[in-house]
Amino acid sequence: MLASLTSVLSLLVSTLLIMVGFGLSGYVLPVRAVAEGWSTVTIAIIATGYTIGFTLSCVVTPTFVSRVGHIRVFSSTITLLAIAILLCGLVVDWRAWIVFRAMAGFAMAGSYLVIESWLNERVTNDNRGMLFSCYLVTTMIGSIGGQYLVPLGDPSNTSLFILCGVIFSVGLLPTALSSSPSPQPPPRVRFNLLTLYRRSPAAVFGAFVAGIIAGAWLNLGAVFTQKIGLTTAEGATLLGALVAGSALAQLPIGRLSDRIDRRLVMVGCGAFGMVACLAMVAAAGSSAAMLSLIAGLVGTVLYPIYGINVAHANDLAEPQQYVEVSSGMMVTYGIGTITGPLVVGPVMDAFGPAALFAVLAVAFALYGAYAGWRISRREQSDGLVAKTDFQAGPVPTAPTVEQIPGPNAEPEA
Repeated sequence: MLASLTSVLSLLVSTLLIMVGFGLSGYVLPVRAVAEGWSTVTIAIIATGYTIGFTLSCVVTPTFVSRVGHIRVFSSTITLLAIAILLCGLVVDWRAWIVFRAMAGFAMAGSYLVIESWLNERVTNDNRGMLFSCYLVTTMIGSIGGQYLVPLGDPSNTSLFILCGVIFSVGLLPTALSSSPSPQPPPRVRFNLLTLYRRSPAAVFGAFVAGIIAGAWLNLGAVFTQKIGLTTAEGATLLGALVAGSALAQLPIGRLSDRIDRRLVMVGCGAFGMVACLAMVAAAGSSAAMLSLIAGLVGTVLYPIYGINVAHANDLAEPQQYVEVSSGMMVTYGIGTITGPLVVGPVMDAFGPAALFAVLAVAFALYGAYAGWRISRREQSDGLVAKTDFQAGPVPTAPTVEQIPGPNAEPEA
């Protein structure tokens, strides 16, 4: 096990640094936007730039990797990440930020493509769980740690933007200087969303709603903490609590879905998420500690639900369709993450910051209700459905290529 971990150490160090930068940028940008007096709707529009860039990269970056290789693409994407955050500090205009955030989203997806393709080639069936658990913990620690760097500077000037750019640049070094051989290029994927929906309606609808939920929180969660008057340290704690709750719950929820109808787990997650979000609405004026506790409960279902959708879709697919299915699910999720901020932003402007969780409660209710309705329409036949194993993914970013089996991966029964 130690030898396997050593072989991917450079990847994990790069991932840690990149996620520190991601966590820092994900908090400092909304804080600066609020300080500039931009409306929640404007901030939501800026947020869509990131998700559009991320989704686009999931489609086109594999072509770049096939042409020039992983290392060159990785170097380019991390450089683009640093450029994007530095430009946000230099040009403080919401219209320009839409473009800069699209650049960042495109680059973030590309960096994940390289890191996770490389990691997939270093794992075996014997160490897959351990290595990807280390990967998940690394992303969680980096993201939370980055948020706590905000109090070290002032978002009203360029200091934190420069720091973030430096962190991204340093994150390039461990993987770029690694002596490990470059992984094989990922397969080119074509998919048909209509066919995917006909095969697994609950999975596709669930992925879309999960994207709405995650996109709204990822881009407007920091705005919520600012609007209710939390300090930057308290806000970082609340955001970190949600991520920690998500990371802790991914494997238990996934294992439960391996043992019973996954749609039942979707119903349960939807109901729990709705109740937790309504509790957050009721506690909006409570102490920072209470809000962080409830946020941790929301996090237990906020990110893990996407992994359940992917696993359910693969349950109903043939082995040769796994890559196609996972790619289609990722794009569906990406469309949801674009939609979420655009829907929630105007509602927060009209009804206040707590409206974020009111909308998320409705989304969770729809998520669970649709899964329940699909159970009434089509019962699971254990004799016909051979379940694929649930695999936890990193949080809190959009879904990444770890959800797509590598070119040499063997489907698991």
